[in-house]
Amino acid sequence: MDGYAMLEGPNGRIAYVATPGRGPTVMFLGGLRSDMTGTKATFLEAWCRARGQAFLRFDYTGHGVSDGRFEDGTIGAWSADALAALDRLTEGSVVLVGSSMGGWAMLNVALARPDRIAALVGIAAAPDFTEDLLWDRWDAATRAALLRDGVVREPNPYDPAGYAYTRALIEDGRRHLCLRAPLPLACPVRLLHGQRDDAVPWQTSLRLADRLAAEDVQVTLIKDGDHRLSRETDLSLLGRTLGALLGEDGG
Repeated sequence: MDGYAMLEGPNGRIAYVATPGRGPTVMFLGGLRSDMTGTKATFLEAWCRARGQAFLRFDYTGHGVSDGRFEDGTIGAWSADALAALDRLTEGSVVLVGSSMGGWAMLNVALARPDRIAALVGIAAAPDFTEDLLWDRWDAATRAALLRDGVVREPNPYDPAGYAYTRALIEDGRRHLCLRAPLPLACPVRLLHGQRDDAVPWQTSLRLADRLAAEDVQVTLIKDGDHRLSRETDLSLLGRTLGALLGEDGG
């Protein structure tokens, strides 16, 4: 990929693309195994550029063109990557847009820098997925294999080779669980979730809304929406949602 820069992060070099503009900066946090060239990231970049809005997209370590191996990553490490990007590549207030696993990292960043966060937008946000959607689903044999071998690999519709889940990922995830206690975040929050999501149940967004201390929280369910929410109609909804938070019509 051309046109990206590198930031020395806590876990290796982080690739990023920053679009200058007015604040607040819109910062996109992608999902597990996705990268900053994805449909939603590039849509948001074009959306922000058309409005003169500052925008930042990046690759976690072990993703895209950033340093590292995916198998060495954890929720804590990827959240630290995102926090480093926020601290060193943005100024002033920021609107975080987190997709799937990025929705979990988004919450971790917001909890670490609440004074910097103007609003949050979750797209099929997946907080606590390592515990609720992996560990709790696995049978005794799979759990034993993970503890014995340090890794299990599962088929995944988004990757023919399947996804490798490590013991470190599961154990680190337990240190960052967000849905077990109230979340002291007061900024506006918008949560978009497809009801045909086969990866993250839409009820996860309702659980998250319930845990947030903020009163200005809205959950939008898309009845025919899948996990990616990357169709033209989904992207239009994302634009309208973000535009309303920024005081615009969203176009």
